[in-house]
Amino acid sequence: MRESRVIIIGAGPAGVAAAIQLKRYGIEPLLIEKEDVGGLLKNANLVENYPGFPQGVTGPELVRLLKEHLKRAGFEPVYEEVVRVDFTEDSFIVETPKRSYASATVVVATGTKPKRPAETLLKEGAEDLTFYEVHPLLHLRDGRVAIVGAGDAAFDYALNLSRRNSVLILNRGVEAKCLPLLFKRAMERREITYHPDTHIRSVEKVEGGLRLSCQVGGRERDIYATHLLFATGREPCLDFMSDRLKKGLRMGEVIKGLYLIGDVKNGIYRQAAIAAGDGIRVAMEIYMMEKEGRSHEGHGKDRQR
Repeated sequence: MRESRVIIIGAGPAGVAAAIQLKRYGIEPLLIEKEDVGGLLKNANLVENYPGFPQGVTGPELVRLLKEHLKRAGFEPVYEEVVRVDFTEDSFIVETPKRSYASATVVVATGTKPKRPAETLLKEGAEDLTFYEVHPLLHLRDGRVAIVGAGDAAFDYALNLSRRNSVLILNRGVEAKCLPLLFKRAMERREITYHPDTHIRSVEKVEGGLRLSCQVGGRERDIYATHLLFATGREPCLDFMSDRLKKGLRMGEVIKGLYLIGDVKNGIYRQAAIAAGDGIRVAMEIYMMEKEGRSHEGHGKDRQR
């Protein structure tokens, strides 16, 4: 079992910021990431509220800069999927398919996972053309993509994909929930059409793509698409936590040495700038806690003398 002073799970903006700040304090954390650095930034069309980028920055470009920053700081993330986190009396045990790690301090920066529709919605074969993140579709050309959702993510995905494809935004409600700015931009694109009050009843794979059997404004209608993309909300990615830890978190218990940062805990406030700030804050907190602990140890030794 490999031991580490601090383990950070997830290398999105929160995890990266925490790792870099800890290293500035002389603490070498172990940064574990199951896929790639950047988290959901790989899906972002344009990040416009990250300080220092007055013209905005694309998600992939911000990912590139995060990787460059990690490299400059001397970090090489461990690319393994964490499958379980539990704790003993004095440390946390972090398990991956390859090995186990132990640490007194664990920072969870695993972000969120997409909510999926009911299993009965997608008929046999339809799952092959159904997606829950936009990045696998970014190289698609001349497609007809149906996006289910009406929040910022759905409209951001639509703007990104509409450069090379036609896009349909299917809103189960009547009002769009996205930023007015995103709605305005989407409606200015002739490649994007918006369909409110559209309820998908079933999705069937057909020749050339998918047939979406829908109820639109109370009437039955079939909508055809080459690909289907769900952007219907996200939930914290905490599947790997032991039942004991999950119960403690649900009960609001303060678990010493365990920190949740970024999107995994921020609810609707899922922004890269907020996540990065969380990472800096928790790194400072860990350092201050360790410093205070060392101070108490020193006083104890003085008293013993």
